[in-house]
Amino acid sequence: MRIAAILTIALGCLAWFGAVSGLERFLGAVLPGVALVVFIIGVVWRIIRWAASPAPYPIPVTGGQARSLDWIRPARFDNPYTHRATVARILFEIVTFRALFRNIRTIVRPEGAAGRAIHYSAKWLWIAALLFHYALLVTLIRHLRFFLEPVPWCLNALETLDGLMQIGAPRLYVSGVILFGATLFLLFRRLAMSRIRYISLPNDYFPLCLLLATAGSGIWMRYFSKVDIASVKAWIMTLAQGSFPQTTLPIGPWFFVHVFFVSLLLICIPFSKLMHFSGIFFSSTLNIPNNSRAVRHVNPWKAPTVYRTYAEYEDEFRERMEEAEIPVDIPSQAAEAAE
Repeated sequence: MRIAAILTIALGCLAWFGAVSGLERFLGAVLPGVALVVFIIGVVWRIIRWAASPAPYPIPVTGGQARSLDWIRPARFDNPYTHRATVARILFEIVTFRALFRNIRTIVRPEGAAGRAIHYSAKWLWIAALLFHYALLVTLIRHLRFFLEPVPWCLNALETLDGLMQIGAPRLYVSGVILFGATLFLLFRRLAMSRIRYISLPNDYFPLCLLLATAGSGIWMRYFSKVDIASVKAWIMTLAQGSFPQTTLPIGPWFFVHVFFVSLLLICIPFSKLMHFSGIFFSSTLNIPNNSRAVRHVNPWKAPTVYRTYAEYEDEFRERMEEAEIPVDIPSQAAEAAE
């Protein structure tokens, strides 16, 4: 955690000094373009690798009754039997985080000689994950207004709903606050729980620190330093048209710090666990129906097996078997006479 936090702060300071030193075009135009190319190529590369990985056997993780006898009711989505039920299960997992909703925590109370195990539902992780992902989705969709002119009515409606709680000027967007708070909660959970902290690596902390820095710099840029939104849109629209924007636009350095963190996040996604947004479609534990009792699954990558009869085996090892006093069907003398 220390390494990830120190690295994130150092990168933020580097971006700040670059923004105040005349490197606006590099931070706000060149680096985002490179990050977008790396993101697209990296995501396509990972998807191709996952698609080419063999998955010959059905290994779905199930959470309910499988299809068996007619009078036993199966769990269609928790233990899918058909491809339609499998697709529905993946959609439920993406939209509602259904597996995380059933998160169970176990504690052992010192009651009696062996203790007493207690299982209870832990919905706080499901709520935090749900808030984080939907707040991130709303924030990404809301940022499309900087790339479109005129802005579609649906984006204006979403922006109105997101800022329905008119607090201060500019108005407060709930999605940004929820995104920052949920990310902070997920980071605190990884630090507070010893069993999760034990298995955490720097590449687990660094994406969370980048997300915090991205959301935090966006909040600071909008509500505290208050950059010129019109100049920001002019900068982004010029980039969208394929030309370099003017560095004379009245944009503060916090905008370039924010864009710098967004670019680092795009570069980091294909090489980190953040790729789970597309990896879920290639998970063999989710995208294969549990029909191994009804359908025979043959491994297409298995090499053909070469068999030989016992007579061929005895012809090869007859003398050694007789020396070891192992009974044979045809003795050596009979075999020689037959030849």
